[in-house]
Amino acid sequence: MLSSDTWCYGHILKRGYEGKSVYKNSTIRIDELLCEGLGNRVFPGAVVVAGKNERVLYSNAVGFASTESDRVPMRENTIFDLASLTKPLATALAVMKLVEKGTVNLNLTLTDLLPADVPADKKAITLRQLLCHSAGLIDWMPLYKQVEQGKAGQAKEQIRRLVLQSPLEYVPGTKTLYSDLGYMLLEWIVEVVSGISLAEFVSRHFYAPLGLQRTFFQEVDKPLRYPLEEYAATEKCRWRGRVMRGFVHDENAYAMGGIAGHAGLFSTSGEVFTLCATLFAHYHGKRSDLVEPSVVREFFTRQEDPKGSTWALGWDTPSPRGSAAGRYFSANSVGHLGFTGTSVWMDFDEDMIVVFLTNRVHPTRDNNRIKAFRPYLHDAVARCLREYSA
Repeated sequence: MLSSDTWCYGHILKRGYEGKSVYKNSTIRIDELLCEGLGNRVFPGAVVVAGKNERVLYSNAVGFASTESDRVPMRENTIFDLASLTKPLATALAVMKLVEKGTVNLNLTLTDLLPADVPADKKAITLRQLLCHSAGLIDWMPLYKQVEQGKAGQAKEQIRRLVLQSPLEYVPGTKTLYSDLGYMLLEWIVEVVSGISLAEFVSRHFYAPLGLQRTFFQEVDKPLRYPLEEYAATEKCRWRGRVMRGFVHDENAYAMGGIAGHAGLFSTSGEVFTLCATLFAHYHGKRSDLVEPSVVREFFTRQEDPKGSTWALGWDTPSPRGSAAGRYFSANSVGHLGFTGTSVWMDFDEDMIVVFLTNRVHPTRDNNRIKAFRPYLHDAVARCLREYSA
């Protein structure tokens, strides 16, 4: 049962596609499923934007951006903390551009790339291994507890050194382990090689050319870019003593000043769709203005080393069983998840993009219902989009 104060609404942005319309029952099923997610407390609020052939065909916002006293309804242009979607939509994107420009290549090592005394066990780690999570690094560490707070620049430098000094979990290149630490190093590499921050690099080469006004990194010592009510709230954080809203939820990224390679990017569902649709067009060779299509295709290709990995370069691909993408995304798909309850999947065979953003960690991260919910949502959207073009 939905509570009396549940806010749920939805609509089809475009009802005609080459003279045909979405089957009503499929559309209703998506809307009903999102409202069920609210009723079952999968998330306080969510936005779905989906489409085919780089066009938005479905958009729906449900629930609340915050359940605090203001109880702001979720809107289609609500700004979300994208969490680990930062990895593919900022960090890997920056490396993609650097590869296209010939500034770096994927076989360069940490010794080649960093102005630091790289420990012997990490000297041979390559850019490719960092991107596809096969660099031997630990998945996560509470590094924010080990640095001096209040001095973001110094804290970031300390965290980078701690990452370099951390013990390896396995021999690089022999297996995969999803790692925030690898993407902390990638941000450092982008900064060193380009001479500017990751935030400035992706804005200059991608976000600004696409007119993305609500896709950005929020530095923790700067005022919010937009009014507080335009952001989706995340967790009530014990460490920071408040509900996080407008500033990055991830503690390590916060300690690093808000700009980090593993987390820190903010955006809206619509702008995430625009960015993904642009990459989609480059993949298919319809555009080549931002990145050479062959480089885009290389980054979206599942890596064969180590054997059995599902990772492409900065992106995951559907697992044979139990994929968050559900049952209908083809093997020629890429996607990524974010801890705050965000995700995006693109299917290059079906010409399909699904952006699903939620604030599932609000007010606490002790809510993992979204893991089971995501595949059902993606199945419903995929069926709807398939029928749309039938």
